[in-house]
Amino acid sequence: MLDGTQEKIITAAMELIMERGYASTTTKDIARRAGVNECTIFRKFHGKKEIVLEAMKHPEWNPSLSEDLFPFTGDLEHDLCAFSETYMERITPKMVKLSIGLRTPELYPDTAEGILNVPRTFKTVLRKYFSAMQDQLNTTDYESLAMMVLSMNFGFVFLDASFGDKLTHLDKHDYIRQSVRVFVNGIKK
Repeated sequence: MLDGTQEKIITAAMELIMERGYASTTTKDIARRAGVNECTIFRKFHGKKEIVLEAMKHPEWNPSLSEDLFPFTGDLEHDLCAFSETYMERITPKMVKLSIGLRTPELYPDTAEGILNVPRTFKTVLRKYFSAMQDQLNTTDYESLAMMVLSMNFGFVFLDASFGDKLTHLDKHDYIRQSVRVFVNGIKK
């Protein structure tokens, strides 16, 4: 269990990493933002890398997905909309920015699995779903279908994280409904 000082340090570090990236974030910057002395960081975590690795264990900084978050009814359009809504509730622009900030060579060997776990889980859910729905589909290429839905969702969140409403004013719920409708029309028997 983290104490209040550790939580402030983690929040400061992760915010700075989202803003500047890992390499450009110093322990001095973290201490200043957290309102603590720099030596407190080393007493609590031993360094910047340990702060990040600890943060990734907590839901605020790691949007872990599990297969049980994606129940389905058998209605392709309804289910894929629900899957997309769940995905975008967890994979927010904040999480995308953080994921990008954690891909630095100094960290990536330690963070890669945690970062990859989210799209891997979503892809697995989608593959299993398409397999279960095979009688309604005009293809059995479940890998490609899963990657299309994953890309459709991640692409929207990534662009939102990168550009906000400067690229589009399209509401994410409208985007989900429209993109899923077009997708389902293309794959349904």
